[in-house]
Amino acid sequence: MQFLGLHVFDIIVLLIYLVVILYLGKKAGEGNSDTDEFFLAGRSLGKFYQFFLNFGASTNADQAVAVTRETYRQGVGGMWIQFLVLFLTPFYWFTALFFRRVRLTTLGDYFTERFKSPFLGGSYAVFTLLMAFVGGGVGYMVAGKTMMAITPKPAEMLTVEQRTTVEEFNEYHELDALTISERTEVQQARYDVLQQKNLRGELRSFYSYTDPLVFYFAYGLIVAVYTMMGGFRAAAITDVIQGFLIVLFSMILIPLGLSKLGGFEGLHAAVPAFKFELFGSVSLSEYGWYTIFAMACSNLVAIVAIAQNMQTAGSATNENSARFGIIGGMFFKRLLMLSWILAGLIAVGLYAGKLHDPDLAWGYMSRDLLVPGAIGLMLVGILAANMSTLDALSVSNSALFIKNLYQPFRPGKTEKHYITVGRAVIGVTLFGGIGAAVYVDNLLELFKYFISIPAIFGAPIWLGFIWRRLTKTAVMVEVVVCFAIFAILPNVFMSLDWARTNPAFLQQTDSFSHMYKAPALSEDVALGRAENVGDSIEKEIFIESKGIFFEKVARQNPEDPNSPLIGIGRFESELWVMSWFGVDFTGFKKSQLVAARFFFNAFFPFVILILVSLLTQPVSKRRLDYFFAKIYTPVQATPEADKLAVAHAAANPTEREAKKIFPKSSWEIAKPDRMDIIGFGGSWVAVGVVILLLWAMVSIH
Repeated sequence: MQFLGLHVFDIIVLLIYLVVILYLGKKAGEGNSDTDEFFLAGRSLGKFYQFFLNFGASTNADQAVAVTRETYRQGVGGMWIQFLVLFLTPFYWFTALFFRRVRLTTLGDYFTERFKSPFLGGSYAVFTLLMAFVGGGVGYMVAGKTMMAITPKPAEMLTVEQRTTVEEFNEYHELDALTISERTEVQQARYDVLQQKNLRGELRSFYSYTDPLVFYFAYGLIVAVYTMMGGFRAAAITDVIQGFLIVLFSMILIPLGLSKLGGFEGLHAAVPAFKFELFGSVSLSEYGWYTIFAMACSNLVAIVAIAQNMQTAGSATNENSARFGIIGGMFFKRLLMLSWILAGLIAVGLYAGKLHDPDLAWGYMSRDLLVPGAIGLMLVGILAANMSTLDALSVSNSALFIKNLYQPFRPGKTEKHYITVGRAVIGVTLFGGIGAAVYVDNLLELFKYFISIPAIFGAPIWLGFIWRRLTKTAVMVEVVVCFAIFAILPNVFMSLDWARTNPAFLQQTDSFSHMYKAPALSEDVALGRAENVGDSIEKEIFIESKGIFFEKVARQNPEDPNSPLIGIGRFESELWVMSWFGVDFTGFKKSQLVAARFFFNAFFPFVILILVSLLTQPVSKRRLDYFFAKIYTPVQATPEADKLAVAHAAANPTEREAKKIFPKSSWEIAKPDRMDIIGFGGSWVAVGVVILLLWAMVSIH
């Protein structure tokens, strides 16, 4: 029995899961008597809950879909859009320490205390709340697209216009499978028209019963209800259950997909050899090693600005619980990401050229490989992965609003009043994400946006923890300048016709063809390029011109080869700023353009912060002594002992000089102790193990 494309068994599984989650949210909320309990779970979470909280809060279905989508689109090299975080994991050993020892509730509190500036604290809160809408949009979009792929309309239910769109999509990919030399003149002309339509997003491989907007509101309501009831403790408890469901949804497709392809041997017969290269081909991939390094640098700056990290670490009983919880949870996620990469390769083998949107690969596999009931489990797993991130994030955003925006203007209210307002904010931020999901249809665009934007506040957080000389004025100047370049200009220019049609902004890279040797695939045998699968043949790939200042450049009228061009997607303002200094990007490959942008994101904020700080007045010594006294003082067993230890360290700043790498300087970098060396060094060993497992996985034939 089907209802709008879903079997009744799948609906029953979904309903059972939702009832259990709502019940747990209600039970968790019964102990929320004050804001410390509601926002930080009373700072009582040990290593077990910290592990699942960090794993759940950092693991989202959009990440699995993004890795699978980019592996489908680019090969194994595309997985670095998410897997680059592997190289950042060891640094969480120190961020967890900072966030627990600073003994604050929100990152807004950090800016208020470190720079004696409620304005900066409030600015961070406003910025993060706006970003929360985008972050929520990612979760909605992934769940929605997967649901759409699982509930397609049959051909007889389509309108004439919809059927034509699907037929043109299939025609485009039949022509795309041919090389330029294999196409006739008529086929090439038709290919050019269809390629322009595809660039503009006008081709579709299917239509669905699922209305995204209706789905988004129903999904958002469920997350809002259990999180509003239970606060941060509900997030921690439900993340334990959701953690197991995330593992299930990540693994369930692998054996079924491999079986359909004929095991790893069949996978290699169906997927081009270059798509198994770890760092991709410099000619064919958007992710060269230097691109990955640039994105990792930008992401390393940004990770400390994620609002929920302060509360996740702050909810731990002490810094060791916070440290081991985050490292354990994060590495467990990295291992799980290997299955997402393999799922992307399986999707290439099953659907190469058959999807109008790579974001749909996960949903297609779910629909084709799973039986009724199992599809419901897959949807539950995806919902669990998204909910485990959205719940912690929404509570963090609520805390920011209360602590850094509402409470300063409405002081002296009861704890019950602040919790009530906080619950309302959770609902607003969750439903606000629906707008972002509707506005942005491309998951990759949102990921690239996320990597760069938090660096605006990430740079002053990193520098503020280690350099006393960093000033309030420098942070204000850096935030304004970088926000204009990273966020305002890209959004303004991509919405204005004069910018989208300005010839100066429509520059493209040079196109080129690339010859390479590879084992013949089943498709090559069918087209007469080889006699047997596995024969060595020479293949040609033509790399189209890529937009430099706009994500894509296409003809305004796809049917007219003389039609003027128009920019589509994000305006790359970072590259535009670099072009002021004479940088010519026309000879760059796509991977080099991406690298240039992210190097700018990573290092430009620090240049502004350091230069302006050296010219402006620092924060008072007494305030800085108290701030750094907390960073150097381990969390004590009781609140009373903790206050005494911090007060002693603040009153005796000279005692800290012996602990510094650079004593009697402005650099507050502590000498590493035994725990630092074990944790940080051991984390890099774990990084090596994960890379070894990845290499082994793609090498299996």
